[in-house]
Amino acid sequence: MFELIREDFRAHGRDPWRQGMWAMAVYRFGRWRYRVRPALLRKPLSLVYKFLKIGVQITTGIDLPCETQVGRRLVIEHFGGIVISGDSVIGDDVTLRHGVTLGLRRTGVPGAPVIGNGVDIGAGAKILGPVHIGAGAVIGANAVVLCDVPAGALAVGIPARVKCRRPSLREAA
Repeated sequence: MFELIREDFRAHGRDPWRQGMWAMAVYRFGRWRYRVRPALLRKPLSLVYKFLKIGVQITTGIDLPCETQVGRRLVIEHFGGIVISGDSVIGDDVTLRHGVTLGLRRTGVPGAPVIGNGVDIGAGAKILGPVHIGAGAVIGANAVVLCDVPAGALAVGIPARVKCRRPSLREAA
């Protein structure tokens, strides 16, 4: 747990005042408590987690339940309006901005997004349903993604259209 929190801290620019870091620390604690045995010791930790989660949710506007599978170094750039389904899977080195929703398409219908490694998700983007976002993809601001996005592609618009990206000079070198 502590090594993952250290990585998250470095990914957030070593700034303890970034609210995304607070949400990640509480998330890591919530995941860690599942490994505590016996259950008698885990119960008070679960109570502490629930209070911390609600506190972070109220102060930052980030809803990141510990049931979500999150990889290493998730960066939450801006706080506010971030809702992530507990069924979602998020890869390593993903960046989220404010107003992002990763969730179910309809209530009662299973299937949540799977986000690959190195994905950059713009402000206000909504990724809904059982979609797969490939590694290195970019989701534009306010895009509503309802279908799979291949690795390295760009998704923009409502509903999102998938476009192939041209490699930048930095990526080509």
